[in-house]
Amino acid sequence: MKSIEIVGFKRANLGKVESQNLRAQGYVPSVLYGGDEQVHFYAPTMLFRELLFTPDIFNVTLNIEGTEYNAILQETQYHPVNDALIHADFLQIIPGKEIKVEVPVKLTGTSTGVMKGGKMNQKLRKLRVQGLAENIPDYVDVDVTDLDLGKSVKVGALKAENFVILTATSNPIASVEIPRALRGTLGK
Repeated sequence: MKSIEIVGFKRANLGKVESQNLRAQGYVPSVLYGGDEQVHFYAPTMLFRELLFTPDIFNVTLNIEGTEYNAILQETQYHPVNDALIHADFLQIIPGKEIKVEVPVKLTGTSTGVMKGGKMNQKLRKLRVQGLAENIPDYVDVDVTDLDLGKSVKVGALKAENFVILTATSNPIASVEIPRALRGTLGK
């Protein structure tokens, strides 16, 4: 996993009014849970930019007033109108304890169906996986070289080492669609 550091400050007061004041000053109210106690803190919005606008998962080092925690970003909430980040939840990584996280899917190879004129359609962009933090991959490779026209690769076809894939095995990850121009010629 890639690493990033976020420096934050503990929150003295909790509640709606205090959260709105923090957001007006350019901070994001956040919570760290999963450890011995919940830690309520806030951090500058600019520090979240690299963490949010990428499909990658990050090992986040939270430096909250000198105390460091290892965590992953679990959930974010956005404003419904202007899409500004209004809240972030972090899950503390404890050595020896499994975590659940969504990992991006990366398609590799050129499909034989695409070479014949088909169109690749990626149906899943992320897979939900569970495992120890050090065993979670940056992305899951899916080889689509053998996909022919009208065929698909499903989650059940993937091999997972040292982690478990929680996404249903019957879900298709990618398929090759037959274009309208080729539909009549394939049966002949």
